[in-house]
Amino acid sequence: DIHKEVEAQEPRFISSLTEANGKFEGLDVISPNEFEVVLYLNQMGVFNFVDDGSLPGCAVLKLSDGRKRSMSLWVEFITASGYLSSRKIRSRFQTLVAQACDKSTYRDSVKMMNDTNEVKIRVQEKYIVQITPSFKCNGVWPRSAAHWPQIANAWPHPSQAAFVKTEGFDLLSKDSLALQGKQSMEGDAWIISFKEAEKQLLMGASRKRCLSILKTLRDRHLNI
Repeated sequence: DIHKEVEAQEPRFISSLTEANGKFEGLDVISPNEFEVVLYLNQMGVFNFVDDGSLPGCAVLKLSDGRKRSMSLWVEFITASGYLSSRKIRSRFQTLVAQACDKSTYRDSVKMMNDTNEVKIRVQEKYIVQITPSFKCNGVWPRSAAHWPQIANAWPHPSQAAFVKTEGFDLLSKDSLALQGKQSMEGDAWIISFKEAEKQLLMGASRKRCLSILKTLRDRHLNI
């Protein structure tokens, strides 16, 4: 309902959360009381993906050569240098979610958390749901991950690796610990997420194999 109200106020923020067989697709469980919803935005086509290694784990979106700001769906969030600002989009979305919470029939049990730069709501004083604006990048692969996979490795199979690269990755609008305190473009940068790629790679027997490796690392090297 919060997503629907936000979409009614601002059609560019379309909810990508869908329910299927009693489960929500697009909802990730972070902990028993904390969840994250990735909200995919559209119309990224007029921007170039810039991944030059200057922002660890991040990238920026810059207007394509010769493109005018007015040609973008997100014109008011573009900086003077032509970058699509992650921080500006998140700030606008945060305002819309706060307004939606105030209007909601569930406003007594759903509250906006104002002590964070992220878009988070608290449900029944018990659960925390973070909503993260994102762009899905299909058909491209970050330069920082160009070395993957190494040819000598038996896993993943080349066809599986090719499929994962074609599916691409996500760019998330959220704070990065690696960029805190830096005075560059950290506010405009987007965090690179390989979450969907990881899901593809863990399909089948690979999930049990990875779990076995993690258990071995824990038992041999972690004092928990």
